[in-house]
Amino acid sequence: MRCPFCGSLDTQVKDSRPTDDASAIRRRRVCPDCAGRFTTFERVQLRELMVLKKSGRRVPFDRDKLMRSLEIALRKRSVDPERVERMVNGIVRQLESNGDSDVTSDHIGELVMEGLRALDGVAYVRFASVYKNFRDSADFGAIVDELQGEVPQGEGDLHMGKPKRRP
Repeated sequence: MRCPFCGSLDTQVKDSRPTDDASAIRRRRVCPDCAGRFTTFERVQLRELMVLKKSGRRVPFDRDKLMRSLEIALRKRSVDPERVERMVNGIVRQLESNGDSDVTSDHIGELVMEGLRALDGVAYVRFASVYKNFRDSADFGAIVDELQGEVPQGEGDLHMGKPKRRP
C-alpha cells in the first residue's frame, strides 16, 4: 500500500480488525520512511461493476462517490452513520448480486431513493431534488405530498414547518 504522505511503497500494518458490521477489515498502517499513520479498509468485491450513464458512457462503480452523495443529502441530519453504512452496503450487495456487471445510473438512483425514503424524509427530498432534476417549487411540493401521504400527519422526519398537532 502506497503511503499517502511520502509515496513510499513500503508500509506496514500495525492493527487489523473488522468494522462494526463486519462488512470490511479496518487496517491501521504506518510508513517506516516518514512515520505517517493512516487507515485503509478492505471489502469483499463480488464483481467489477460498471455504471452505464445516461450519456452512454461506461464508468467503474465508485462506492465512495455513492457515500459522498449520501453525506450531502444527510448533511446536518441526525442519522446514525452506521445506518448509512448499512444502507450503502445493502445497495452495493444488491448491485453485485444482480447477476450483471453493467448497472444503469437510474437503477442506482432508485435504490438510493428507496433507502433514503426509509432513513430520513428530508434527505430523501434533498436527494430527489438533484436526482430528479427539480425545476421549481411545485416539484418539491409534489414529493413532499407523496411523503406525507405515507406518514401520518405530525409523525416521521418531514415536518416542513407545520406545527405538530397534539391530541
